[in-house]
Amino acid sequence: MRSPWLWVPTLYFAEGIPYFLVNNVSVMLFTRMGVPNGKMALFTSLLYLPWTIKPLWSPFVDIFRTKRWWILMMQLLLTACFVGLTLSIPHPAQEVIDATATPISLFTGMLILFWVSAFLSATHDIAADGFYMLSLSEGDQSLFVGIRSTFYRLSSIFGQGVLIAVAGILETRTGNIPLAWQLTLLISSILFALLTLWHTFALPHAERHHDVSENKGQGERLLNVFVSFFRKPGIWIALIFMLLYRLPEAFMLKLVNPFLVGKNADGGLGLLTEQVGLLYGTIGVLFLTIGGILGGIYASKKGLRKSLWIMALFITLPDAVYLWMSIAMPHSLWLIGSAIALEQFGYGFGFTAYMLYLMWFADGEHKTSHYALCTAFMAIGMMLPGMVAGYLQEAVGYVWFFGIVMVLCLVTLAVTAIAYRQVPEEYGKSHK
Repeated sequence: MRSPWLWVPTLYFAEGIPYFLVNNVSVMLFTRMGVPNGKMALFTSLLYLPWTIKPLWSPFVDIFRTKRWWILMMQLLLTACFVGLTLSIPHPAQEVIDATATPISLFTGMLILFWVSAFLSATHDIAADGFYMLSLSEGDQSLFVGIRSTFYRLSSIFGQGVLIAVAGILETRTGNIPLAWQLTLLISSILFALLTLWHTFALPHAERHHDVSENKGQGERLLNVFVSFFRKPGIWIALIFMLLYRLPEAFMLKLVNPFLVGKNADGGLGLLTEQVGLLYGTIGVLFLTIGGILGGIYASKKGLRKSLWIMALFITLPDAVYLWMSIAMPHSLWLIGSAIALEQFGYGFGFTAYMLYLMWFADGEHKTSHYALCTAFMAIGMMLPGMVAGYLQEAVGYVWFFGIVMVLCLVTLAVTAIAYRQVPEEYGKSHK
């Protein structure tokens, strides 16, 4: 039996790369290529759709073939998509890029490949999580849960930090933005190909091929999962909370990088691409992780119910730093970096309550499937506001946009007040 150390870290690092490439790197790529914020936010938000609906086809990953086969097949196809992205990147004229007038139609081929990559990545997530549970004992699952989370975070730093910093350095050295991003995507393709090759040998053969006859009644069981979810007590309050708790962040997320690299004349801070990779993609992710760890410790001491209000404040109030930056227009990297660190720490701390609420609501029969449905509603709550956020920012400018985001923080507090009394007093509290 192969040691989990040979494949758990690399599997979860590989799980994160396509997710962050599709949902984060694409935002910076389209922004730096001169696509207007409205269309950029709309089309990159639509790329999030596969993660919202992946519970619909997760049973097929269970029924057909093995999880190992699905992992390797998805990684192979993702490698091909990344190569396709590298080859299909357009090269608009520099004056078109500078005028932020690059038509989104130039990126039709890339958007199709990003869309396919999103479906492949969502399927890979299903298979990887299932493979983890099938291949490890309960004791090893507990032992490696921190390892898998750590390497997923490292892939976040790689995707949002390292890759964007590399693209920025290449922009400066080549003086050619399309070429810089083409080379960056090439690096991603090579890395992912090496991970695929490694997993071909490193992943253990931990399960047998499914017999289709064993899966009679699978459709009926799936229907029961959906029906029982929507019959849970307090379902409508829970859905309102899932969809709206992160509303301010859902509007803001797609516009953070455009704001940071945007020209001063357009209300942006005018940072270099590599500076954004360092400040937001590396330092920001680090403080996001610290916030999440401390949030988990705090919730385990106080319980979810007593933590909910303070965490709602933590996830909303740091958004004020972007409103302040859009007004003050700071030039100091230390000041900007500190503001981003504060916002990301607050988000990491406050997000803990949200995830605990999802786990509480999903508890009971079919808790794994119900939790997947909860995360699907979470994804819908992020996707729909993001689709219109860019058009809103173009209409009102960055100062008013971030001001509206601050007003939307009241929605987070309102749904917290609605959901607060649902949660049992002792849920989430450690009794050690």
